[in-house]
Amino acid sequence: MTERMLRKFAWPAVFSFVLALPLLAAALAPLRAEEAAPAPQAQPAAKAEPAGKTAPAAKPAAPAAARPRPVPEDLEYIRDVEYGKGGGRALRLDILRPKQPPAQPMPVVVYIHGGAWRGGSRAAMPLLCNRLAQEGYFCASIEYRLSQESPFPAQIEDCKCAIRFLRARAKEYNINPDRIGVWGHSAGGHLVALLGTSGDAKDLEGTGGWQDQSSRVQAVLDCFGPADFTIIPKWAEGIQEQMKGPVYQLLGGPVAENAEKAAKASPITHVSKDDPPILIMHGDQDFVVPLDQSVRLAEALKKAGVDVTLHVVKGAGHGFRGQEIEDMTAAFFDKHLKGRAVKP
Repeated sequence: MTERMLRKFAWPAVFSFVLALPLLAAALAPLRAEEAAPAPQAQPAAKAEPAGKTAPAAKPAAPAAARPRPVPEDLEYIRDVEYGKGGGRALRLDILRPKQPPAQPMPVVVYIHGGAWRGGSRAAMPLLCNRLAQEGYFCASIEYRLSQESPFPAQIEDCKCAIRFLRARAKEYNINPDRIGVWGHSAGGHLVALLGTSGDAKDLEGTGGWQDQSSRVQAVLDCFGPADFTIIPKWAEGIQEQMKGPVYQLLGGPVAENAEKAAKASPITHVSKDDPPILIMHGDQDFVVPLDQSVRLAEALKKAGVDVTLHVVKGAGHGFRGQEIEDMTAAFFDKHLKGRAVKP
């Protein structure tokens, strides 16, 4: 099938996640609960305040509704670390790291959950993070304001704040501030792609804390995330408006009335030659977020001279896993955050 034909026939499904994502989220809930949950032996909450300021104590975050997360004995899982402020409340992340950290500062992998920007939890840290942490990575899974609470750009502002926080605490956590990677699925894939392409875009930084730090990242793994909201066809936008679907709720209204915001929220808008290496994974049977979204992003990145790989998973829909995917994920971060040679 030619690229032109791909785009032509992809559009009957374009952003069908208008209706499908909420249903998909419900369907995948048991799977997510099995794959990720908070540790039963979690350490006490650690609190962090923006540099130079002392904030009043925040109320403890409600525990995520999920099964206890299995954590190997050689790893440490720390819940409810406050990383900044958003919408007048505390924002938190969870940490997974080796109990005996290596002598050298660790590379970082930050996981950003999916859920149509209006659901999901930081408790959804994939079990693959156990393997990464055992191989010397410092892993974190963050919360961000959902669209019911605040429309865009709140979500990316919170993600950028988390990156700045980790850089500010690099010495304390024994992490390398120059080797931070991000990884996300679906809505989380969108946010990590936007982190990668928007760099230090001042209008997306927010004011959550640690403003003296950079929010740039050094590697991005985007799994089937939307990349361009500006090309939603009129019929799909009409459904969005009628049903108050995920994109409508994210933008705070229809695309036609929020064209500038839709462009700003699209990772493809911000592509430039200084973007970090990006690995995009997408199923060729994804009828929630069409493959065409990732094809367009990969083309734009390649044209700009960015190190980008688009891995199309044959026969896969909106979500996939397996040993090959896990190995590709680990190899990608090893190559770009540890500088290891990776076999082709």
